[in-house]
Amino acid sequence: MHENPTPAALDDCKIDSGILVLLVGDDAQRPWAVDEIEREIGDHVATADSLRRLHAAGIVHRLDRFVWASRAALMADAIRP
Repeated sequence: MHENPTPAALDDCKIDSGILVLLVGDDAQRPWAVDEIEREIGDHVATADSLRRLHAAGIVHRLDRFVWASRAALMADAIRP
């Protein structure tokens, strides 16, 4: 992230982080339907934008209307203190 992120970039990070928490949680269902994530986040456009960013970064996988955390994302979450 940039040294001085804009408020919009901070909002994007919050949404990205929130979605990732949903996807890697111990009790997380796998896979999630995109519309379920949209209901959790409460914003269709922000969810779609975030999922595009996370997919482009290789953090999530997508198939049609379903999304799930990548193996690397799950491992990173597992080793985090």
